[in-house]
Amino acid sequence: SRSYDFVIGSIHNLRNMEDFWFLKYEDYDSDGIDRLLREYFDEELLLAQWAKFDTLAHLTYPLRYICGEHNIPVDISKFAGQIDAILQTVAEKGKALEINTSGLRQKIKSTMPDESIVRRFKELGGEYITIGSDAHFAEHLGAGINKGMEIAKRCGFRSVTLYQKREPIQIPIE
Repeated sequence: SRSYDFVIGSIHNLRNMEDFWFLKYEDYDSDGIDRLLREYFDEELLLAQWAKFDTLAHLTYPLRYICGEHNIPVDISKFAGQIDAILQTVAEKGKALEINTSGLRQKIKSTMPDESIVRRFKELGGEYITIGSDAHFAEHLGAGINKGMEIAKRCGFRSVTLYQKREPIQIPIE
């Protein structure tokens, strides 16, 4: 649809930049990294407002490369207002937030988003959480799911969500 094309085009073309995987981080100082992240979170808010999805995945995806692969420290608290706006919008729209466990097996060694952001989602009224291993290889299927469940439970979620025909189904965390 036209609105889908606009949002996706906006996310990928606004800065005419490649995916975070391709960026040459040696070309960025700390202010440049902060600008990249501000723009990214602005786009994530647009996506959350659009809301034609079930689960917002990869909320802290850039950190996988910035912090994980390139060891560039980021003070995520600088973006707390933007992240809160995204999380609140996702909660208000009745959408799920994904706990992506792929970072546990990568250099970042954390879920994306991490536990503090998952907890904040719950505080802001988030009801639905999904957990994904982001498996690109068969041996990664389900990797870290138990850790994701533990995080969800510690953050106050009593169930995880799966979708059937775009309808949320709550599965109790045991």
